[in-house]
Amino acid sequence: MTLHCIILDDYQNVALCQADWSTLSPTVEVVALHNPLQNPQRLVDAVKEADILVIMRERTPITASLLAQLPKLKLLITSGMRNASIDLAAAKAQGITVCGTGSGSDAPVELTWALILGLARHVPVENRSIRNSGPWQSTLGVGLRGKTLGLIGLGKIGQRMATIAQAFGMKVLAWSQNLTPERAAEHGAELAESKQALLARSDVVSLHLVLSERSRGIIDAQDLATMKRSAFLINTSRSGLVDQPALLEALLNHQIAGAGLDVFDQEPLPDNHPYRHLPNVLATPHLGYVTDDNYRIYFKEAIEDIQAWQAGQPVRLLGG
Repeated sequence: MTLHCIILDDYQNVALCQADWSTLSPTVEVVALHNPLQNPQRLVDAVKEADILVIMRERTPITASLLAQLPKLKLLITSGMRNASIDLAAAKAQGITVCGTGSGSDAPVELTWALILGLARHVPVENRSIRNSGPWQSTLGVGLRGKTLGLIGLGKIGQRMATIAQAFGMKVLAWSQNLTPERAAEHGAELAESKQALLARSDVVSLHLVLSERSRGIIDAQDLATMKRSAFLINTSRSGLVDQPALLEALLNHQIAGAGLDVFDQEPLPDNHPYRHLPNVLATPHLGYVTDDNYRIYFKEAIEDIQAWQAGQPVRLLGG
């Protein structure tokens, strides 16, 4: 019997050429879908015949109600080893095996620096001006040397951020609830006395935490008010780390100089959302992990997950 494998949300139409899916033939037939399926019924209709579903991070929530309408589904694979949009308990109750893949940390680090540099040097504004035959040199950039980068979270990605900041000649502050002075110093950072102290002293604040009940809303209206008016806030981690209405208010009122954002409460971002139009926002469509290197890891290991599951020895299991 041939198993039907559907790859969801292959926005760039590249999934089938990033790995050798032919190794699954003839027992698995693979199809890739390229457009977001936000209508629940259209989503069910598109994937209801799937025995195997391969999803890209949190682009499509895999809820209990969706899973209940997919009685044929036996294997669910997500890129990366964390996906908060999967109802793992519902999948387990339905007997669906859930697996993940590896993921490189270089891609989100590089995008974070692209946002910092884009804001500091007004790259989008000046690029639009050139394209539209506008003024030549209309902005004054912000130099990074001697400025302070505040890292909220000093895990794998935060550590790489600290290393690169030092190459730019920046001072590095770091804070998280369990961070010690010794661990901060190991990576060339100074442990801030508190989150508020970090926010008050930093010229750029960058968030690098896993979203959890403890970290949700870790940046609120009071925190934004503590930041320098000249400071930038960068979020390439998860939108839930920041109180979004408070951030929007701070940007509208020029309470901070700007924000570099790659993650949003609703993705794709609605056409009329202010983040699409605010001049002090540099927004990218959740590109943090979207690189050729990462995609090759995702899809190569998705194939390995399928083969291991077929052999009765699933690997990279999620949710126990």
